Amino acid sequence: MSTEPATHALVVFVPAGHAEQVLQALGDAGAGRAGNYSHAAFVSRGTGRFTPLPGAHPAVGTVGRPEEVDEVRIEVLYPAADRETVLRAMARAHPYEVPAFHTFPVHGRGPSFDAEGRLREG
Repeated sequence: MSTEPATHALVVFVPAGHAEQVLQALGDAGAGRAGNYSHAAFVSRGTGRFTPLPGAHPAVGTVGRPEEVDEVRIEVLYPAADRETVLRAMARAHPYEVPAFHTFPVHGRGPSFDAEGRLREG
């Protein structure tokens, strides 16, 4: 019988100009805790591409036209128990009508590491 891992990961794609507000909201919601650190995240740059369809109300771009946006990929870890709090904080801070994101469980690091992720001696 398998149990759900206690830690999950969130990956979200955000326009570069809004990255700080999303990072702050995620950290304030409890994501990105690592030992004695908070608001820990990995951020990388890239290009987001999409075409708004009829009925969309895009924050960027025009309905029917392909759009490319300078975006960042934000990756954070969070306690599985805080999933809804973290996802709601992300969605409230995100400028897009429909944020692009995914979450997944993170399996333990194994016996070589302690609960906070530090390498055990010996």
